[in-house]
Amino acid sequence: MRALDAALPAGDGVAVFNGVYLTVTEAVARRLGDGAFRDPAAAGELDVRFARRYFAAVDAAAAGLRPPACWRPLFQLRRHPGVHPLQFALAGINAHIGHDLALAVLDTCRALRCEPAALEGDFDRVGGVLTSLEERIREQLMPGPDLLDIADPLTHLIGSWSLDKARDGAWVAARALWSVRRLPEVTEEFTERLDAGVGLVGRMLLTPLPG
Repeated sequence: MRALDAALPAGDGVAVFNGVYLTVTEAVARRLGDGAFRDPAAAGELDVRFARRYFAAVDAAAAGLRPPACWRPLFQLRRHPGVHPLQFALAGINAHIGHDLALAVLDTCRALRCEPAALEGDFDRVGGVLTSLEERIREQLMPGPDLLDIADPLTHLIGSWSLDKARDGAWVAARALWSVRRLPEVTEEFTERLDAGVGLVGRMLLTPLPG
């Protein structure tokens, strides 16, 4: 993430999200070191597998391949002048939480040979870190009150998305996918629909705005 942070231009939408994700990852690493997680090894495994899905999307886009549908809006609109930095940040968070986190839970359960319930407590603790940082992220990227009022389209747009609801949805999706893991066709269809649905939300979050 630090390498991407150094390589990408500041106005690039992927760079905006990467900066946010780097902040979150550093905060989680500090909590792991402080003993805030019940099972630091499992939480660390989840954190690593979660990050790998983001890097896979970045690598796919860089190679001219199609990243998952949830990530495509961000890569397609990353340089659009009508998209505000906060929109880029939220679209990236939406893709990573709404889609990647659910699949990372499955990856971790398979690697550790455990049920999702074994990860739930630390999943919630990671969510607590995300929630504590969300307000700060919004404050850093949101225009000042002299530039934005309650009727501004950006205010309405960002108010339509919730990190807590995205995280809850990811947990439900992970449990559902785990329950059908021995049904490959059902798993594939569920995963594709999850990817597409999260991508649709991301595309709406990246609606170009006037001004």
